[in-house]
Amino acid sequence: MQINMTKNKFITKFLFLFLFLNFSTYVHSEIIILTGCNNIKDGFIKNEYILDLEKSIMTRNYIYNKKTYKKYRVTDLSVKKKNRIERFIYQEKNLIFTDKIGYPQFYTQLLFERNNPIIKIKTVINNEEATSKMSTCKKIEIYSKES
Repeated sequence: MQINMTKNKFITKFLFLFLFLNFSTYVHSEIIILTGCNNIKDGFIKNEYILDLEKSIMTRNYIYNKKTYKKYRVTDLSVKKKNRIERFIYQEKNLIFTDKIGYPQFYTQLLFERNNPIIKIKTVINNEEATSKMSTCKKIEIYSKES
């Protein structure tokens, strides 16, 4: 009787280890940070984009320079000098898109290309699509995490 109990414990431990080792998950996440981004239209003291591909979130941190801040503050008192925006992102091959703003007949979205410092804005009006350069970043950093 004692031998069967010891044998059962051994089998149980063996099965647990076998399942644990074979079904462990492999996670690969990537974060892309674009910094020093110069906008074609506006001026910034700080303008950076953080693309967390694992969480599918883009975070934009920016601080307007005095001229741009005054320009927007004149027409909208809710404008702040220091801002943070989060948007959902998704990938299509080598491209990364933000969620659509203003959908369905008219919408815009940001467009990022891997390892490219240029950020574009995609505008769609009644199924007519146009893409234009919005910003150029000075530095791209890519962080990969494997676990």
